[in-house]
Amino acid sequence: MFQDISIEKLNDLRSKNEMTVIDVRSPSEYAESTIPGSVNIPFFTDEERAEIGILYKKVSTQAAKERGLEIMSAKLPAFVKRFAEIKGNKTVFCWRGGMRSRTTATVLSLMGIHVNRLDGGYRSYRKWVVETLEQVEFAPQVFVLHGNTGTGKTEILKALKEKGYPVVDLERLAGHRGSIFGEIGLKSNNQKTFDALLLEDILRYRQEPYILIEAESKRIGKVILPEFLINKKEKGTHILLEAPTSLRVSNILNDYQPEEHAEQSLQAFNQIKSRIHTPIAQEIEESLLTRQFGRAVELLLVYYYDPRYAHTSVNYGDEFARTTPIRFETMEDAVEQVERRIEELIYRDGASNKVQTSV
Repeated sequence: MFQDISIEKLNDLRSKNEMTVIDVRSPSEYAESTIPGSVNIPFFTDEERAEIGILYKKVSTQAAKERGLEIMSAKLPAFVKRFAEIKGNKTVFCWRGGMRSRTTATVLSLMGIHVNRLDGGYRSYRKWVVETLEQVEFAPQVFVLHGNTGTGKTEILKALKEKGYPVVDLERLAGHRGSIFGEIGLKSNNQKTFDALLLEDILRYRQEPYILIEAESKRIGKVILPEFLINKKEKGTHILLEAPTSLRVSNILNDYQPEEHAEQSLQAFNQIKSRIHTPIAQEIEESLLTRQFGRAVELLLVYYYDPRYAHTSVNYGDEFARTTPIRFETMEDAVEQVERRIEELIYRDGASNKVQTSV
């Protein structure tokens, strides 16, 4: 017979890579939000779930159960086979640990396949995420990368993470780059997905002496940062980046690939067009229409993003104003200089014995 498993036990096993988590909810439920890293083996398709829901509401609970049994019986062999193909320990969950996960675990048990069932289902997991983010005590110091649009902050963080630095890439977790053009070429995450992914990073790095993040506003695309992280960012140690406009243009073209998303780029520009001096806005629009994307990006930087950045930077106070910027001509040089700055900051703060734990 199957066993119920708590959120705490499941998280412990997941952290040790000793558990495969399987979401038996419908594909649309899974796409909307799930436990990070879980596999979707749906008990019902979206259409089947909708049909049974109508029977439950308009006919009776018994009619819904009978139709559910009829649907499931026809596809049971293929359903069980998919579970049999997954080796090792397995935990299944549905919305609230009800019929779908209970039936799945019972049938698999009868077929000699042992699985655990998450107590309370996804609803209990979501509750745990929200409560933990509200109560978490996060000790690491925060080093915050600042810089005008296009200075390659995200690229630098990615390179540093590959080197073993404790990086929380907020834009990656949000599936959004943070600007009006930020969703182009990406699939933005909702708040539930962002919170789950963020919490995994927060718990992973909570014993580190510091983490690295990018300076972001409170909202990134569809999601809002938790208050504790905003406070940590504001009290963090600032690392300011400066790069020539030509490199920034090149970085943006490489990242956004506007030639593949010309229509989306134009639509995004139309949302900010009225905020830019009319002759400049007209030239930007013409550049986008004639696929002169480099020129359009350069004008957006000079006449829209740079002035906005200068305006918001004053909110960081005198310490930020006195920060010595890191100036670079190539992204390789940027990564090397940021690494050196991090080492200087760690030694300055008397944490030199902790450097090797983070890199």
